[in-house]
Amino acid sequence: MPTAKIRASTILSELEQAQGELVGKAVVLTDGKAGTVEGIWLDEMHGLRISIAGHHGKWPVSTVKFAQPS
Repeated sequence: MPTAKIRASTILSELEQAQGELVGKAVVLTDGKAGTVEGIWLDEMHGLRISIAGHHGKWPVSTVKFAQPS
């Protein structure tokens, strides 16, 4: 398999794994927004972005803090 196809396949595999790990998890953004992750996207400019239930928009995953279980 050509190198480009291997890299693309690896990226898609990692994205799928990230979806399984993040979707449905409670998070808090650095700006104070909180909720559960509805979906994730790969953005060529910003990398991994998430959407949060109850809030419009998509945020870079770097702004996420996972809610700590009590």
